[in-house]
Amino acid sequence: MQRLMRHSVTALAAAAFAVGGLAGTAQAAPAAPSGGDPALTDVYIWATGVNLRQQPTRNSNVLAVRSAYWLDAVCQKRGEYVNDPAVGGNSWWTAVQEFSGSDIAWVNNLYLRGGEKIAGVPDC
Repeated sequence: MQRLMRHSVTALAAAAFAVGGLAGTAQAAPAAPSGGDPALTDVYIWATGVNLRQQPTRNSNVLAVRSAYWLDAVCQKRGEYVNDPAVGGNSWWTAVQEFSGSDIAWVNNLYLRGGEKIAGVPDC
């Protein structure tokens, strides 16, 4: 009986360790890709299905949709306030590029790592 109990406890501990390791890995952002502008701050879209818009408003045209994705931040400014019940609200938007010289799109800072206003990204 003791041997069976020891085996069960060992198996449970191994499973808990494996699950904890996976949870920590799943939340980590992948390394930023090369090809961006080294003079700009890299920002990471942590959410899924995030709209990249033509202007810092929800009514603006959607230029692309990205999930768990790195972009170059050009600048940030206040725009339309966005409220997402799952994560809160924010009126700061960041102008981003996918790679050096690409078109500019806007993302609400709610969906970027870094907080309400992102350190290292200048104001527009």
